[in-house]
Amino acid sequence: MIYATCPETSIIEHRCLVRPDLSGVVESVAPNGKYKINDVIVTIIDDNNKKHELTLCQKWPIRHPRPINDRLYANIPLITGQRVIDALFPIAKGGTAAIPGGFGTGKTMTQHQLAKWCDADIIVYVGCGERGNEMSQVLEEFSSLIDPKSNRPMTDRTCLIANTSNMPVAAREASIYTGITLAEYYRDMGYHVAIMADSTSRWAEALREISGRLEEMPAEEGFPAYLPSRLSEFYERAGLVESLCGKQGSVTIIGAVSPQGSDFSEPVTQNTKRFTRCFWALDKSLAYARHYPAINWLDSYSEYAGDLEKWYCDNVGEDFMKCRERFSALLQEEASLMEIVKLIGSDVLPDDQKLIIEITKAIRVGFLQQNAFHKDDTYVPLSKQLKMMRATLHLYDVAAYAVAQGVPLSKITDSGLFDKIIRIKYDVPNDKEELLDSYTKEIDDVINTFTVS
Repeated sequence: MIYATCPETSIIEHRCLVRPDLSGVVESVAPNGKYKINDVIVTIIDDNNKKHELTLCQKWPIRHPRPINDRLYANIPLITGQRVIDALFPIAKGGTAAIPGGFGTGKTMTQHQLAKWCDADIIVYVGCGERGNEMSQVLEEFSSLIDPKSNRPMTDRTCLIANTSNMPVAAREASIYTGITLAEYYRDMGYHVAIMADSTSRWAEALREISGRLEEMPAEEGFPAYLPSRLSEFYERAGLVESLCGKQGSVTIIGAVSPQGSDFSEPVTQNTKRFTRCFWALDKSLAYARHYPAINWLDSYSEYAGDLEKWYCDNVGEDFMKCRERFSALLQEEASLMEIVKLIGSDVLPDDQKLIIEITKAIRVGFLQQNAFHKDDTYVPLSKQLKMMRATLHLYDVAAYAVAQGVPLSKITDSGLFDKIIRIKYDVPNDKEELLDSYTKEIDDVINTFTVS
């Protein structure tokens, strides 16, 4: 039950909730006006005739999940504006995702992009064991960045929990529980919340240090034997739910993992993989090649694609998931062909297989790679993503037909069509998506000149 509301920021209304474990009869209510956070607003007499005073804040133990009325089916995507995520590896509101990657692969920057552009109502950013300068960067960026939905600074919808690496180990271990409890509190108000935990590896290291001081029996790599259960308890607190006051809200958890030496077989990464349904594996070679987000399309996966298929078909386009599947199949086929190319070179491949390498290059550079500093490329709406996929696949289909008719692939590549597809992300502004419709006709006109001649 909501007993008071007040503006927390210009875009967030704070709804004061009766504690889930409290019920009774309202004895008195304060009139509308200005109050301090510890002023008594409501008094309740419970069934044991005991009086309870409710203020504008609420205390709750951070290691205990807040109760809910019902857990709902997570079939609505969390739209991020990042093409590799929205199109290939989507996540649902109320879902869980892991971002593993070694040093320098862009875990923090990927989470920054998600925090800036995802369509959650509130962002809870937990800097667990992070460097102090990174926390300062978050504060500076979010205060200067304007939220496109509200035209207000991003800080108006962001909670930042700064637990730097020089703080006590016990505080680091408690930080992610603080973050998830805050997220649940806003979820119960009826908000969709996304929590960015950066990084759970440093939280696990704090857990290992505390366990060592308690002289507990260590398990693999010195981590305590209860590491998997602690991780599962954390990720299980995500979900799309109906709160006790009847409102629908969600908590989406996106946790970064920092395996030493990019070794994904270490305990924290492996156990996180067990309890999350999205796995966005960051690749060191992609990061060093300046391909961002450095999400490896072969090692990553999302188990939410089937759950979200109906939403994409109803709200974006009936062929969205088919285009996604074709993109994935082409990228898988390219990986097999590149093994042959490494051994004997690309000259021995027939033109139809060379075409696959050319079109996947356009997919990798033109679609999966994204420029966070470009005004149109930092965030891309789903409708434009679909049109980009359609244009790319249309080029592949008509080029494959031309190659089958005997047209040399070199003629098609020399026409500049592949370069034009790669430049779509810069050449077509987000507010002028209709320009993409002309690409299909231009592709047909160019290819027809080859097949006719």
